[in-house]
Amino acid sequence: MRRANLKPSFIISALAVFFASSVVVYAADVAQSDPSIGSCIVEFWQRVCSIVQILGKGVLYSVGLFFLTILFALPFGLLVAFARMSKNPILSNIARVYISIMRGTPLMLQLLIVYFGPYYLFGMSLKNYPEFMAAVIAFVLNYSAYFAEIYRSGISSIPVGQYEAANVLGYSKNQTFIKIILPQVIKRILPPVTNEVITLVKDTSLAQVIAVIETFTIAKQLANAQASMLPLICAGVYYYIFNFIVAFAMERIEKKLNYYR
Repeated sequence: MRRANLKPSFIISALAVFFASSVVVYAADVAQSDPSIGSCIVEFWQRVCSIVQILGKGVLYSVGLFFLTILFALPFGLLVAFARMSKNPILSNIARVYISIMRGTPLMLQLLIVYFGPYYLFGMSLKNYPEFMAAVIAFVLNYSAYFAEIYRSGISSIPVGQYEAANVLGYSKNQTFIKIILPQVIKRILPPVTNEVITLVKDTSLAQVIAVIETFTIAKQLANAQASMLPLICAGVYYYIFNFIVAFAMERIEKKLNYYR
């Protein structure tokens, strides 16, 4: 017979479900034996459910900002990496300066410049410039610089002999890169990309600086209105769960790509 292979993530999830179920059952029992304590527990869970429901709108903005950043930053970062590795000194130096500025200045400052810059430079009305769009642009520009350096390190790690072998076999430069180089690069850069993606989940909270109504913004408003830490704790749980899901998905992808192990 095959032995069951219980992974740590499954065990943790099962324990979490068990704990939550136990708390619910315990609250029901206490409510019957001691109405005062039971009512406090029931009121607490009602507050939690209410906070989670209110945070729902912010969660949609945070998730949308996350996926749009990934969607545009990954391909744009590859283009920046090509420019950085170009033999054209002008193109290479432009990419070098771009990467240096994006990585050397705070993301919060970049958000402010992207949002308020058009107003101060061109007199553009902020009414026609949604905060969420500005946040997406700033995040894409910032993370493209990080992804560009990750791509560059992955491409540079491929031995020159593979290019020469592909040339002997009659592959063009595009065929060599797409069919031979890129699959190996993806495997090699997945761990650092995972780190950046996890950081991105937490960085979405910085969008509050230009009044984007994301999860942390709503949690902070609720905490001030209720004079309670509970909304911030609920927001922290959301970020942790989101990061856990992202890390789990990236780990599964990494294992799928390790087909020689």
